[in-house]
Amino acid sequence: MTQQVATSEANYIGGAWEESRSQSHIDIINPATADVLNRVPLAEEADVARAVAAASKAFPAWRRTPPQDRIQYLFRFRELLLRRLEDIARTVTLENGKTLAEARAEIQRGIENVEVACGIPTLMQGYNLEDVSSGIDEIMIRQPLGVTAAITPFNFPAMIPLWFLPYAIAAGNTFILKPSERVPLTAMLLFELLHETELPAGVVNLVVGAKPAVDALLHHPDVRAISFVGSTPVAKYIYREGSAHGKRVQCQGGAKNYVVVMPDADLEMTAKIVSDSAFGCAGQRCLAVSVAVAVGDVKKKFTDAVVGMASNIRTGNGLEKEVQMGPVITPESKSRILHLVEKGLHEGGKIALDGRNGLNGGKEGNFISPTILTDVAASNPLTSTEIFGPVLTVNHSETLDDAIQALSQSAYGNSSAIFTSSGAAARKFRYEAPTGNVGVNIGVAAPMAYFPFSGWKDSFMGVLHGQGKDAIEFYTDKKIVIERWPKEWSRKF
Repeated sequence: MTQQVATSEANYIGGAWEESRSQSHIDIINPATADVLNRVPLAEEADVARAVAAASKAFPAWRRTPPQDRIQYLFRFRELLLRRLEDIARTVTLENGKTLAEARAEIQRGIENVEVACGIPTLMQGYNLEDVSSGIDEIMIRQPLGVTAAITPFNFPAMIPLWFLPYAIAAGNTFILKPSERVPLTAMLLFELLHETELPAGVVNLVVGAKPAVDALLHHPDVRAISFVGSTPVAKYIYREGSAHGKRVQCQGGAKNYVVVMPDADLEMTAKIVSDSAFGCAGQRCLAVSVAVAVGDVKKKFTDAVVGMASNIRTGNGLEKEVQMGPVITPESKSRILHLVEKGLHEGGKIALDGRNGLNGGKEGNFISPTILTDVAASNPLTSTEIFGPVLTVNHSETLDDAIQALSQSAYGNSSAIFTSSGAAARKFRYEAPTGNVGVNIGVAAPMAYFPFSGWKDSFMGVLHGQGKDAIEFYTDKKIVIERWPKEWSRKF
């Protein structure tokens, strides 16, 4: 383990690691081996209150720090992230289970957001217009909100906090991170690096906790804005509670992502990309393909091709060199996924690739190998439920219109994709697909850091998304200044 922070000091508040007074603790368990990696205390309301107080105290001086000076800390942070990338990746793999290659890629995507946030002196600029009326000028300026917070999930413990933290502090806000209590060690390591940048005390704070810590952030009157990524039921709760307490809220929820495979698609390429999308990170990402809709007569060829690709994926401990897919996060997640597969089969689905035995029936670790089902009816729970595991269903539609209609019935709207060599089909899909992120011959339609991470319907609650210009809008208030300076007034001085 690279983690050096003492077990009793999981919270970083006011520029220092703080010993928790909580009586509640949680074991951090390696999902590949079931080994206990660490035992950390769970923050209570009093811990959150101290973090908010520290952030509130730091805000006045931080907002007055010139943007060019604020981003120097982010430049230092970026260099530390690059220097310690292998340590962070190993920590991600140990507590999350994904492969080292996947962990490295996750960190690189997080670093992209740090880089984009370093452009805040330009991104945060307002605009003005002279003579909106005779002798009157009007100016729009952006100002930071104050204390902001993010509640982040287990599946990307390094990247998702970096969707929010760099933009928030670059814009002049102070920030509190509440990571998933299942994977706090990565966040603790990130805050070690932030401490090395010598950021002023209280600008960034970390509290490791569960629902009591979340509720304390939602209800605290000094927290101005909250960002969240996780399941849709929790997203709805946080959006409702945060809004009721007068906060600006953005909540990325769950997903059920469809991919449409047209008869003119390059099947070998498509099967590989769809397999990587469905089974990368053990299917535990909000952009993972969950349902493939084969159009026309391509169903059997595509199914055979994707089964061939997925059957060669080696499942195991993500620290091992040849492993391509790790475990799911907890035994409870494994049981839930297997139950959904069983229910899907009981209601008429057919198994094309059976990965339910994981590592040849091995009992250690939360392993499920790639699993593919076919002939899953629209009424089948596998078609509508977010599985969040390495399970792909392959369905059939006669036409592209039918395929679009099928995905339109989903309550979610996070991502969809089409594989085709037809520009007309691609344009129709891009135009009509009711999802916030759309891929054309792309299996994981993950926006770069300078574009917003979109999402529609039950996949997102809010107006402004994470990343890019949306992040700047989210973390700033607009102030309109209207000025008139009559000449006779100036003569008096």
